[in-house]
Parts: sequence; structure tokens; C-alpha cells
Amino acid sequence: MAATCGESVVIDEENGKLCEPVTVSEEDKKIAEELKERANEHFKNEEYDQAIKFYTDAIERNSGVAAYYSNRSFAYLRTECFGYALADADKAISLDKSYIKAYYRRASAKMALGKFKEALKDFEYVVNVRPSDKDAQARCNECKKVVRRIAFERAIATDETQKSVADQINLDVMVIEDDYKGPQLEDGKVTLAFVKDLMQTFKDQKTLHRKYAYKILLDVKKIFEEQPSLVHITVKDGEKFTVCGDIHGQFYDLLNIFELNGLPSETNPYLFNGDFVDRGSFSVECIFTLFSFKLLYPDHFFMARGNHESENMNQMYGFEGEVRSKFSAQMCQLFTEVFNCLPLAHCINNKILVMHGGLFDDDSVTLDDIAKVNRNRQPPESGIMCDLLWSDPQNVTGRSPSKRGVGIQFGPNVTQAFLERNKLDYIIRSHEVKDQGYEVSHDGKCVTVFSAPNYCDTMHNKGAFITLKGGTDLKPKFTTYDAVPHPKVKPMAYASPLFGLF
Repeated sequence: MAATCGESVVIDEENGKLCEPVTVSEEDKKIAEELKERANEHFKNEEYDQAIKFYTDAIERNSGVAAYYSNRSFAYLRTECFGYALADADKAISLDKSYIKAYYRRASAKMALGKFKEALKDFEYVVNVRPSDKDAQARCNECKKVVRRIAFERAIATDETQKSVADQINLDVMVIEDDYKGPQLEDGKVTLAFVKDLMQTFKDQKTLHRKYAYKILLDVKKIFEEQPSLVHITVKDGEKFTVCGDIHGQFYDLLNIFELNGLPSETNPYLFNGDFVDRGSFSVECIFTLFSFKLLYPDHFFMARGNHESENMNQMYGFEGEVRSKFSAQMCQLFTEVFNCLPLAHCINNKILVMHGGLFDDDSVTLDDIAKVNRNRQPPESGIMCDLLWSDPQNVTGRSPSKRGVGIQFGPNVTQAFLERNKLDYIIRSHEVKDQGYEVSHDGKCVTVFSAPNYCDTMHNKGAFITLKGGTDLKPKFTTYDAVPHPKVKPMAYASPLFGLF
């Protein structure tokens, strides 16, 4: 059933069936086109939220134009709202099955969500329709490589290949060359002098010897393995405690945090709340700095897993490519094992729950349930672990499907009920870019902190961190800051070729 001139097709959201066409006036069609053009300008200027707003306004005026949904899908891809992007691409295709751009958008969203086989079907469709489209052919070939690699890895998986990489590494055969002048562990241990030397070395764009890098990873893995999925932290009265959000490979901004707030120490403890890597092209420098501080101050420096501490994310968003470039493919596998051991959440003074993503699709979840989660694996697509890493708050009550396509969106009533059930004051989470680096929502009960300013060199946001003082109220204090200069290496320099899709 195609829309005729002056009509708009409406799709029943409940069952996906076509309803009777809605008549659209010529005036509304004209205004919708003007709104689309305004949206396109915002998109060109990388003002994606504004672009989404105007595409939405255009759709409200004329809901039967596939291009409006496809364009909004592209904007959602740029803001990492992959669930919304997928829904819009689906709707565009339902309106016009010949609209090729919508298949590109749908394939991109599916790739971002790790649905590689489904994405390949869309790419193959595009190539069949446009066999001379070299760009489509290239993207299709890249996607095929990913699908084949995954199939190959599954086919050769044996008891031998499933053995821990950590158990196969022999540090004794790794030789420190005479001309190596970089940081050196003292008797195999991280010291404050080592960490300071390491940070300066990285700042100067020099490297850490691979033997020391492997040693750090093996040692920190043992520490994380011994921690529970939910770590309890005690901040004594009057003591300061700092919570940082996403860093995303922005090493020079990480150094700026330490300039502003002091280096981690036993009297200046920190919690970094996930997404240490990917996107930014200095992820290796970030993660070895953070892991070194963890080894130096194991009881005063804390790290939680984010959704980007996972294999699929690392393959797509640059960390795997960066590790391969600066070290080796084997080290990528070791990082995966270490990331699998990271705790999922922290509870401060039995009053504040800190996790990367958010709350749950199930009202009955307790702190005990979080503590019992088997986290030593890749994140599942649902359940407590998934929600901790992926979920986001929303302003309206109740729950909604995630804009990301993974996890959920939870309203203020969900937050309040969770806090009451678990006798908590509020939650701190990260996971979302905020203009000021932080946001307080849900009547002050849900705090978001994001510590990567001018995210990906494009978002123009501030970064922020939270400081708390131990005591009766544990009220968060926010420090915001701008991005600092970094060497001329663009974000996503090591990303998968498929990343160009979104």
C-alpha cells in the first residue's frame, strides 16, 4: 500500500500494520520540507540534538516521508542512540522499500549493536540493487570479514584456545633492551616514581616496554579477580573522595584531572566509573596509567566496568586497533580477560550506588543481587549486568526501550523505588555526554558525571568530576573543566573501517 499525493502512511505501533492514510495539506508538506532543511543544516554543523529536533518536527507535519526518518536515523547514529536509529531506519524502509539510504542506516545501527549477520543482509541488499556502488561494495566486504572472522573463531574454539591468555604469557623470555630508557618497575612493583615517569613518558608520546605492560596487566588482573562484583567503599567523616566518569582515551584530559584535583593517593582516593578506552586515540596511555594507580593504591583507587570494556566495543571503536598498533594482538586478548574481571558497581558508605549505566528492568533487584552477578564474561543482552553497563535515566515515569538498543531507560519513580528498597540516598552513573559534564535528575536522586571534555573533539562539552566529603549527607560537589590541547592524532584513529558508517 503506497501513499498517494497528499496522503501520509501511518503505521500501527502495536502490530506494525498499515493504517488508513492520513491526508497532509500542501502547507504542512511545505513546512515539513523547510524543517528538514533546517535539520540538515544543524546536522552539517554537527549539532545533532538540534537536527533530531527539527527532523522530528518535520515528521509531525508529514509522517509519510521515508527521508525524514532515515535522516533522523543518521543523527541518532551520531549520538549513539542506536536503538532509536534502528527503529527509524525500519520505519523508513516500511514507507519506501526502495529507499537505499535507509538500508545503510539500518545496517549501521545493527553493526553498532553487534548484530553483524543482520547488518550483512542489508549491505548485500544494497549491493544487489546498486552493483556499481563501490562504497556499498566496500562496506559489504568489510562486514563479511567480520562475520567470517567470528564464524572462524567459533569453529576453531577448543579447550586449548579457551585457555587463559594470562596463563600462556612467559615474562622471563621478554628481554629489556639496553637502549630502553623508559619507565621501569622496581623489583617488579609499581611505585609512585614509576607512575610519574610513566605519565611523563606518555605525555611525550613515548612508549612503555612490553614486558612492563604485560606485567601490569597480569598483576592488576589478580587484584580485580579477588574483588566482588559489588565493591563497598568506606569514606570516613571529613575525608575527600572523587568520582570520575567516562575518560574514553582522552589521556591529556586525564592528566588535567590530576592537575586540578591532585594525584591519587591514600589520602586522595578515586573511583573511575567505566569507559576508560575507545573513541579517543590515547586509550593505551589512559588504561596503563589507571591500572598503575590501581596497583599502587589497591585499597584507595577503584575502577568499574563500562560498556566499552568489552570485546565488540573495542573492535569497533578503536581500542583493539590501538593495542595492536602499539603492542600486539595477544595483548588485546589479555585486555579482554582483565576487563572481564572489573567490578560492576561500587557502594559508598552504604548510601550511594555507583555504576556506569543505570538501573534495572526488574523492580526486585537488590544490592545482594548485584553482588552475586557472575561478571567474568562478555556483557549479555539483558539482565542485571547488561542494565548496569547500558541503561539510562529518562524524565518521564516508568520504563522505556533503550535509545541505545541495549538496556532500558528508567524514570524517577524507578529510581525512588530502588533507593527505598535498598536504603540508599542516591545513585551516581556516567555513560552519557552532558554539556556541563554532569547532570542532576530524578529530584536529585540520579547524578550523571562525564569526564571527557569536548568528547571526540566535536561535542564542545565540559568535563566534570565529583568530590564527596565523608559524613552524614555525602553531598556531591561538581568541578567542571574544558578540554586541554593534545597531539594531532584524531579520535577514532584506530577504529574499525566499518565505523565510518556511523
